[in-house]
Amino acid sequence: MYSVSINEENFSIEHDGDDFLINGKALNWDLHQFNESQFNIIYNHKSYNIELVNLDHKKKSLTLKLNNKQAEIQIRDKFDLLLEKLGINGREENKAQFISAPMPGLILDIKVKVGDPVSKGQALLVLEAMKMENILKAPADGQVKEILVSKGDSVEKNQVLIQF
Repeated sequence: MYSVSINEENFSIEHDGDDFLINGKALNWDLHQFNESQFNIIYNHKSYNIELVNLDHKKKSLTLKLNNKQAEIQIRDKFDLLLEKLGINGREENKAQFISAPMPGLILDIKVKVGDPVSKGQALLVLEAMKMENILKAPADGQVKEILVSKGDSVEKNQVLIQF
């Protein structure tokens, strides 16, 4: 079973052999694919032209044009629904919560301040370890909530340095 949101309206979709059930009702339609991004559906004696504008597998979302009217679609499979039921939002996993020291060392420089927005890959601080300078970068987009170290501090392996 899937839960599909189309422009904020939710539908339950199940696949039963060759049939699709939408909100428990069988969908009797005729689908024709012209190429990778263009389709035509005939449903209830009406023709609908569909163009796939954007497909994001990672976010499980797509943008379609249905008779030249754009629609945003979000798909959640049984695993997403189970995580949601358990109170775990699987889509938040890309959000950084903190960065910790990968090894013991000395903080040479801090390149951000509390409140700064950061992007994935952005340099946050410089850690000297084994006579080498290591630039620690943001693992994901976020905003600096707290900096737990100062320039010149010695840190241990796995010590939390910055919280997002």
